[in-house]
Amino acid sequence: MRRRDFLKYFTLLGLTDAVTHRGMAMSRMRQQPEQQPRDTVTLFLAGDVMTGRGIDQVLPNPGDPQIFEAYCRSAGEYVQLAERANGPLPRPVDFAYIWGDALTALDAAAPDVRIVNLETAVTRKGSPWLQKGIHYRMHPANIPCLSAAAIDCCVLANNHVLGETLASLATAGLACAGAGADRVAARAPAVLDLPGQGRVLVFAGGLGSSGIPQEWAASDGRAGVNLLPDLSSQTVDEIAGAVQTHKQAGDIVVVSLHWGDNWGYAIPAAHTGFARALIEAAEVDLVHGHSSHHPLGLEVYRGKPVIYGCGDLINDYEGISGHEQYRTELALLYLVTLQRSSGELVSLEMVPLQRSRFRLNHASREDSEWLRSMLDRESRSFGTRIMESEHGRLALDWR
Repeated sequence: MRRRDFLKYFTLLGLTDAVTHRGMAMSRMRQQPEQQPRDTVTLFLAGDVMTGRGIDQVLPNPGDPQIFEAYCRSAGEYVQLAERANGPLPRPVDFAYIWGDALTALDAAAPDVRIVNLETAVTRKGSPWLQKGIHYRMHPANIPCLSAAAIDCCVLANNHVLGETLASLATAGLACAGAGADRVAARAPAVLDLPGQGRVLVFAGGLGSSGIPQEWAASDGRAGVNLLPDLSSQTVDEIAGAVQTHKQAGDIVVVSLHWGDNWGYAIPAAHTGFARALIEAAEVDLVHGHSSHHPLGLEVYRGKPVIYGCGDLINDYEGISGHEQYRTELALLYLVTLQRSSGELVSLEMVPLQRSRFRLNHASREDSEWLRSMLDRESRSFGTRIMESEHGRLALDWR
């Protein structure tokens, strides 16, 4: 089954729940020990986490399998594709199943904050958006699959978000950024409090280049996503103003961006210019990019990391042909440690993983080396290199 453009999708936006995410309480599966003040903060970051469609069908509470695609009419067909490619899937799987070996890696790293781009609507409601070809939807009763990995913050400024999503995440105690009941709520940061370590502020925005329709932009009195108009200096100034309004001494500021094409390693000059301007003019400590379905090169600008594209972490694309040159079955966990007092990068490590049977598994040494070599090649123009680290991780070398 060949599909070259199967990921330029949109999902119906009908946000009707007046839910604010500012100061949202976090409910974590992991126990938080009483922390002594220290001057570093470690963040786990990931690109697209797509827990809908085929994955939703194998979780304990599958939703309505009907989908409205030219290729498939049932989400169950994506389960069948995966099984043809890699063998039978257990059904139902438990909520932790899809994370697989990533959970062990996260437990070992013990990050202070866990942030993902949630690339699916969490809803039982809604009608299909007729102009688009793909619908990602997860039943709200399957939200424990996010809690199983102790996710703290879901970025929603993307082209796969729906009205019930905000309410469902709020009920589960998950913070979100990039969407809201109106323009103010969509632009507000998620505020993640860290015992004894200050706060992490997560601002999120999306670009039309990622497939977000203009009609989905939040406005005064209308729910939607934080759709950035462009990558101009005026947009940088607006983000800088928002950072200045919310930032307190000792805060770490993350700007999460859903931008650019799904395929290809080239990073537009507009993206590099915008990321650097955010660091220089808006006092942003980390730029977290996603939309590309494979990892992109890494930069460190003025001591601050820029991840232009994290690549997908979780999806149901097994068995779909096309784009094999990008090794779409491979994924990365990003572990970024920053100095809290300055926001400067202390270390950036990546855990190589491989998707099979809707589960994340440790990548083989050969696959890990492929990822290292590719990222090293794509990062050299930024003056950074990718090295092999201990425990099977990859490490960014920027000094």
